[in-house]
Amino acid sequence: MKAPKLRAASLGMTFPGNRLPVSSQHRPIVPSMDTHRLRNLHRPDILRERLEREGVLRTTLSFYRYVRLSEVEALRHVLYQEWEALGVLGRIYISQEGINAQVSVPTANLEAFRAALDAREAFAKVPWKIAVEDDGKSFLKLMVKVKKKIVADGLADDAFDVTNVGTHLNAKTFNQKMEEGAVVIDMRNNYECLIGHFEGAYLPKADTFRGAIEEVLVQLDGKQHEPVLMYCTGGIRCEKASAYLRHHGFTNVGQLHGGIIDYARQLKAEGIESKYKGQNFVFDERLAERITDDVVSTCMQCGTSSDRITNCQEVTCNMLLVQCPDCAAKYVDCCSPSCREIHVLPEVVQRAWRKGRSTRSTKTKAINDPEALRQRIHAEEAILAAGDTLHPELTNIITGGGSQLHLRKVKLDDKSASVGSLTTNN
Repeated sequence: MKAPKLRAASLGMTFPGNRLPVSSQHRPIVPSMDTHRLRNLHRPDILRERLEREGVLRTTLSFYRYVRLSEVEALRHVLYQEWEALGVLGRIYISQEGINAQVSVPTANLEAFRAALDAREAFAKVPWKIAVEDDGKSFLKLMVKVKKKIVADGLADDAFDVTNVGTHLNAKTFNQKMEEGAVVIDMRNNYECLIGHFEGAYLPKADTFRGAIEEVLVQLDGKQHEPVLMYCTGGIRCEKASAYLRHHGFTNVGQLHGGIIDYARQLKAEGIESKYKGQNFVFDERLAERITDDVVSTCMQCGTSSDRITNCQEVTCNMLLVQCPDCAAKYVDCCSPSCREIHVLPEVVQRAWRKGRSTRSTKTKAINDPEALRQRIHAEEAILAAGDTLHPELTNIITGGGSQLHLRKVKLDDKSASVGSLTTNN
């Protein structure tokens, strides 16, 4: 498959004097390319090892812009090729309505990346936000995806004026309006709010944007003329949310410009007191970046104070949860004894067990009932203590080549768990 031939203008590129470079005036700006190659083809373990060996300083940043784009598929291919050459990693969504990007750029290539963005009229001078904390390992690969929307908001854009957004507020003004008694709304999903939020903010219980905005409308009923403040990670979700509230009659809506990420930058630059407490959830390998030393959450497994957020390491679970270091060791980085029992098996057995199973986190991203989880853990530990397995189906698993699974009991931090050993018959 080859990319269509396009002119620079159709891709939003501009050059001095509105003219193409001499060498480009009589040929397509997009050369023929193998689009299959314009994607990652390596396993995560290989990517992780490659990043470890790279030895390059990186800067994690994010940006978005609502802007009308055309020929999006072809633009996707060009951006991938262009940014891959600069060593960019990250997750980028583009659609006819704009771009939403979180990327990790070699620090030495930041100026070249800025120039590449500015060379396209659609992206020129787009403001970006630098990560608060950065270990250089925020992303393992470059992924550029074409989407219907740059944020999965579940809203029908033709039902309201998406340009009628709230007033953009800097950190100092946002704090001041909080002190004056404005209602503060967290426009992130429930699992994002767990580890950090503004003091006194309403924290939605929903785990989707659409669910959260509908929940907020119910909570704010009767307050259409009161001052309302909204915030999210980087500001993009508040663009749609504030316009949606204004469509429903709210007359005094403010939104935190640049979101929590830029709020943290302004705190440091201007010496402002933080009214945000704890960590900021981020959608990359880091999962969180610390804004203040406050710990506002508890371990979902034991109830002790903790804001360490992680994914259950059992592959078909992958649910987000808050887990303290002690419980991480006890449950081998899993959310429950049931997941632990699978996770500690040899990989070949895990693959056989996973065959045909869907991933839980594709339906629900995070554990949202810690008390129910603790009750489940207690019941599962009792079963294991009695010498039973939580997965009797494992005894029927036979891997290729005549290898059969046998279960035995071992001790993991003084807790019993089933682990698999393989005996080969050939």
